[in-house]
Amino acid sequence: MRVGILALQGNVREHATMLRQLKATPVEVKTEEDLDSIESLIIPGGESTTITKLLFEQNLDKKILALHHDGMPILGTCAGAIILAKSVQPNTLKTLNLMDIHITRNDYGRQIQSFEASIQAENTIGKKPLNAIFIRAPVIKKANCTILAQYNNNPVLVQEGNLLATTFHPELANDNRIHKYFLSLI
Repeated sequence: MRVGILALQGNVREHATMLRQLKATPVEVKTEEDLDSIESLIIPGGESTTITKLLFEQNLDKKILALHHDGMPILGTCAGAIILAKSVQPNTLKTLNLMDIHITRNDYGRQIQSFEASIQAENTIGKKPLNAIFIRAPVIKKANCTILAQYNNNPVLVQEGNLLATTFHPELANDNRIHKYFLSLI
């Protein structure tokens, strides 16, 4: 199974490590041609402004949208969730406009206010709580999709069809259950 990781900026290496643990082949996606050989895509956490700027400059958006329209699953973590969202505040960022979530960037605070929390996910992820690592994390204010986990009454893990988004960084925890669940969507 070949899983693309958008490798423009962000936690590419960490996602690749998780995928290898699950016997999937990570593929760094930097060009349109890189998208030709993958079955799914991860948009990693990082700096959403930088990632979107490069995503649209490289014209990767059109091909990603076409592949998703043809059924390709996408996982967005932290900044990746922002990039998947239909609505982002502050409203200065162009997104892929795929997932019916309304999200506010950096809503938990600055880098120094990053934190870890134990969250309970739906049984599809497993019964054991997840260690969620929030770094300058966005907050999903409204989710018109399935909510798989919450923190302080805010959705932090959501699914819409074969789109999966987290506002935390599952690639930084020593737990591959979110990646395993994502691979099951392929």
